[in-house]
Amino acid sequence: MGDSTVTSLEDRAQTAVPDPVTAPGGPAFLRRLRTPRRPRLWFEILLIAVSYYTYSLIRNAVPEQRAKALRNADWIWRTEHQLSVAFEQSVNHAVNSVTWLIIGMNYYYATLHFIVTLSVLVWLYRSHPGRYAAARLALFATTAVALVGYYLYPLAPPRLMNGSHFVDTVMVHQTWGSMASGDLKHMSNQYAAMPSMHIGWSLWCGLTIFALARVPWVRVLGLLYPAATLIVIVSTANHFWLDAVGGMLCLAFGFAVARVWYGALPYALPRLVRDRSKDKQALPRKV
Repeated sequence: MGDSTVTSLEDRAQTAVPDPVTAPGGPAFLRRLRTPRRPRLWFEILLIAVSYYTYSLIRNAVPEQRAKALRNADWIWRTEHQLSVAFEQSVNHAVNSVTWLIIGMNYYYATLHFIVTLSVLVWLYRSHPGRYAAARLALFATTAVALVGYYLYPLAPPRLMNGSHFVDTVMVHQTWGSMASGDLKHMSNQYAAMPSMHIGWSLWCGLTIFALARVPWVRVLGLLYPAATLIVIVSTANHFWLDAVGGMLCLAFGFAVARVWYGALPYALPRLVRDRSKDKQALPRKV
């Protein structure tokens, strides 16, 4: 996902495409605030660190509401059976029977949502500075609205349901690294399964890669990543597939926020940011 994945024709066309957020109309202060600027590295590192810390703090501070979360899980499971779409348990058992595969999925679940999301943010920062702020806003808005879901709809993951036959794959295979089970489970709210931010974040990554990468196989990987994540969250019994739908709805909200604020979807904005300091230097001086 380097600079070589971006079309050069687009760079030459930047000046010909009107900037949605700098078009005439609206208060000047608001237009300046909405205009994409070159991101500052120190600020972005601080912002991302503080934002994720705040997200984790609020998510884990939401009352667990164990009884209500278990009732909600039972309702979802019954409803899926009534609709003949309750396939999570079959997938969980089938994948768990292949030891190397389920262990790999446990590590996937525990790590990739950090690694891939941060990698895509770095790529955007380096190669698409004009789109970075809008894409980041979509990601942050997605995460923020998910916190509302955790509070309003506590939900137990399938592996914690009473009387269920789901396999808690982290416990069974003693996988390191996941806060979903085992010794680290008390560091994370176990009843905040709806929506699935593994899906929300992975779909944000996948759409970003697919929309902006030039190399075909990289774009295919972008689409495969959220699909693989869906298989992982179901196989490890950490989510119902409906939790993934919740994550998709949160992402749709995030993109809507970015669209309203910047006047265009992140991927439709110019790739590069115009150096406005040079514009000022080019202005004739008053005599």
